[in-house]
Amino acid sequence: MLRSTISTDILLGVVSAGLMSIVGIAIALQSSPRAIAAPDHGTTSAIFYAQTLNNGGIRQLEAGQAEAALETWRQAEAAYTRAGDKLGKLGSQLNQVQALQTLGQYRRARTLLEQINTQLQTLPNSPLKAGGLRSLGIVLLRIGDLTASQKVLKSSLEISQRLNTDTSSTLLALGNVARAKQDDAKTNSSASTEAIAFYQQAATSTLDNPIRLQARLNLLSLLVESNQHAQAFSLLPEIQTLLADLPSSRTKVYAQVNLAESLIKAGFTKPYRSLSFPTAIAQLLANTVQQARDLQDLRAEAYALGQLGHLYETSKQWSEAEQLTRQALQIAQSIPADDIAVSWYWQLGRILKQQGQTSEAIAAYNQAVETLSVLRSDLVAINPEAQFSFREQVEPIYRELVQLLLDNNPNQANLERARSVIEALQLAELNNFFREACLDTQPQPIDQVDPQAAVVYSIILRDRLAVILSLPNQPLQYRSTPLTLSSDRTAEKNQAGEIDRTYEDLFATLSPFITGQEPLRPHQQLYDWLIRPIEADLAKSRVKTIVFVLDGVLRGVPLAALHDGQQYLIEKYSLALTPELQLLPPQPLAPEQLGILAGGLSQARQGFSALPGVAEEIQQISTLMPTSILLDQSFTRSQLARKLTSVPFPIVHLATHGQFSSQSENTFLLTWEGRIKVKDLDQLLEVRDRQNRQPIELLILSACQTAKGDKQAALGLAGIAVRSGARSTIATLWSVQDDSTTELITHFYTALKQPGISRAEALRQAQLSLLRSPNYQHPYYWAPFVLVGNWQ
Repeated sequence: MLRSTISTDILLGVVSAGLMSIVGIAIALQSSPRAIAAPDHGTTSAIFYAQTLNNGGIRQLEAGQAEAALETWRQAEAAYTRAGDKLGKLGSQLNQVQALQTLGQYRRARTLLEQINTQLQTLPNSPLKAGGLRSLGIVLLRIGDLTASQKVLKSSLEISQRLNTDTSSTLLALGNVARAKQDDAKTNSSASTEAIAFYQQAATSTLDNPIRLQARLNLLSLLVESNQHAQAFSLLPEIQTLLADLPSSRTKVYAQVNLAESLIKAGFTKPYRSLSFPTAIAQLLANTVQQARDLQDLRAEAYALGQLGHLYETSKQWSEAEQLTRQALQIAQSIPADDIAVSWYWQLGRILKQQGQTSEAIAAYNQAVETLSVLRSDLVAINPEAQFSFREQVEPIYRELVQLLLDNNPNQANLERARSVIEALQLAELNNFFREACLDTQPQPIDQVDPQAAVVYSIILRDRLAVILSLPNQPLQYRSTPLTLSSDRTAEKNQAGEIDRTYEDLFATLSPFITGQEPLRPHQQLYDWLIRPIEADLAKSRVKTIVFVLDGVLRGVPLAALHDGQQYLIEKYSLALTPELQLLPPQPLAPEQLGILAGGLSQARQGFSALPGVAEEIQQISTLMPTSILLDQSFTRSQLARKLTSVPFPIVHLATHGQFSSQSENTFLLTWEGRIKVKDLDQLLEVRDRQNRQPIELLILSACQTAKGDKQAALGLAGIAVRSGARSTIATLWSVQDDSTTELITHFYTALKQPGISRAEALRQAQLSLLRSPNYQHPYYWAPFVLVGNWQ
C-alpha cells in the first residue's frame, strides 16, 4: 500500500518553458539523448534541445540509469546556459541532485544544493526566483531536509505574495512539509493543523484544477489518518467534480488511486456515486486500470492494479487479492519499478500468510526486504506515487517478516535470517534518521571481532519480545516472552505497551532523591526480559562481554543498571551496544597511542546552563594523558576542525551540552558559537578522511542527554556514533552531576592505560568504582554511560 499523498512535482509539471520538475512526466524518446545533435543557432531551438535532454534524463533515471541521467542533465545544464535560460539551468541542476542521491553521492548532492541556493539568493525578487526557490524546497523535501525545505518554501511564498503572483503550488508544498514533520514527530497535532491550513489555502487560492485536486486529495488523506471522517467525507463532492474535469493522464490515474486508498482507509459506508462501499471503490479502481492501459502507462497500471488487490485484501477475498497483486507485481518487475514492487511484495506476503501459506509468505516478505535494500538512501523512491512512510510502509515489513520467521520453534536457518533482518532494520532506521546512507566503510562481523563476546539481539514484535543469543562457536538460541499489547494502537502500532510502561517506570526511579517501596522493580523486570531467559547459557559460556543489538525504546535503557535481584548486570559483564552486526575492524588502543583532544564548555551559552565541573574534568584528563585542550571561547567548530585535521588524535573527548533525539535536526553538540548537528559531523571530519588519517578510535561525550519525552532518542546516539566515523563512542543517556562524572572519567582513563584492558572493561571498572563509593552508589551517577561500537 503506497502513501496517499501525491508528490507536488507530478502536478506542477513545467514551471517555465525551461524547467521540468525533479521527476516530471517523461517524454518517451526513441533515441538516446546523446545521439541528438546540438542545434547550430537560434534560442528557441537551443531551449528545445535542452528540454529534450532534460526529458531524456528523467526517462533514464526512471529506468534505473542514474549515471547516464546525471551526464544527460549536465549536458542539459550546458544547453540551458547557452540559451540564457536561468531557470532551466537551475532545474537541470536540481535534477542532478536527484541522480547524485540515487548514486549515493550525498556530499556532492548537498554541495550542489548549496550552490543552487546561493545562486537563487543573488537574484532579484521575481517570479523566476520564486519558482526556483519553490523547486529547491520540493527537492529538499524529497531528500528529507524538512527544516531547510520549509525555510526555502516560505521564502518563495513571501516573494510570490509581494509580487501578487500565484502561491498555490508553494502552499501545497508547505502542506506536504508540515505533514512530513508530523510523520517524523509521530504525534504532533500542531503540525497536522498547519498542514490542513496550507492545503486549504492551496485549494482556495487557485483556479488551477490539478492543484486544487491535489490539495483536496492530500487534505482528505490527512483527515482520514487523523480520524476526522466527517470533515473528510465532506470533500468528496468537490473531488469528484475536479476528477471529472481532469483529462485522461497519469496524473488522473494517480489521483483516482489515491482517492481509493483514502476511502479504503476510512472504511466509508455512505454511498459514493450512488454505489455502496466497497463496490464504488472497486468500480473506480477498475476504471482507473483501464485508463492506464489506454494510456499504455505500465507504471500507472501496476499502481492501480495493486491498489485494487489491496481492496480485495481488506474485503478478505484472498484469491482475487492474490491474483491482482501478482499481476501488479509482474508489470512492476517488467518495467522495472522496484519502488512500486516493494509494496506489492509486502501485500502478497500478507495475503499468503492469511491463506496459511507460510513458506510462500516468507519468500514474498524476503523479496520486499531485498527490494528495500536496493532503493538505497532514505527509501524515498524516484517516482511521485511511492512516497514511503518509514513507520507505516517500511518498518512493518521487517517486523512482520521476523514474526513469521520466529513462529513455531524456528530452525537455525530461520534464526539466521531473522538476525539478518533485525540488522537490516537497524540500518534502515539509521538511513531514515539521516535520510541518506550512513555507513560506507568495510565492516567486520561481530562474531569475528571477539570470540569471548556474546551478542544479544532483541526485537519487539506485536505480541512478544524476541531474544536471539549468539555465543562463540555455538548455534543461535531463541527465547521469547509474551507481552501485554498497548491500548494505544495509533501511537506505536508495533510496540508492546508493557515495555513502554516499564521504560517509563525505570526513568521515574532514576533519581537518588526519590524513594519507593520497589525502586529496582523496573530494573529487574528488564533483566527478566532480556537476560533471565539466557542467564544459564551466558554463565556456561564464560563470556566476559555482552554486546547488545537492541530495538525500539530498549536502545535507551541503561543496561548497566539491569538487576537480577542480587546484583547489577555491570557487576558481572562488560557491556557494549552496537546499532548493527557489522563493525569497523577493531584496533586495540596501546598506552603509547593515548593522545587526547579535549574540548568543552564550562560557561552558560545559548540558553544552556553552565557546567562548572568541565574545566576540572578536562584538567584532570590532562594530568593522566597527553592532552590538547579547547575550552570555552576556544571551543568552536573551526578550532575543533583545525585540531582534528592537524594532529591524528586517537581519542576525542567533548564535555559539552548535547542532545540525542529521534530526529536528526534535534541531535547536536553545543559549541561556544553554535551547534554541531549530527549531519554535520561527517563534514567536520571530511578533511581527516581525505588525508587518509586513521578513524577516531574513541569519541567521548560526557555531558549529553536524550531528548526529554522522546522514547526513541537513543537513535540519535547511534547516529552520532555512526556519523562520527569513530570506532567507539562513549556517551551519557542523561546529564550527570559534575563531581561524579569527573571521578568516573578519571577512573576510566586510569584503567584504559593498563595493558590488556579493553574499552568496555575500562568503562566497567570506572562504573564499579562509583557503585562501590558511598557517595555515588545510586545508578543515577554511573548507569547513563554507554559504549557504542567496538569494545576492545
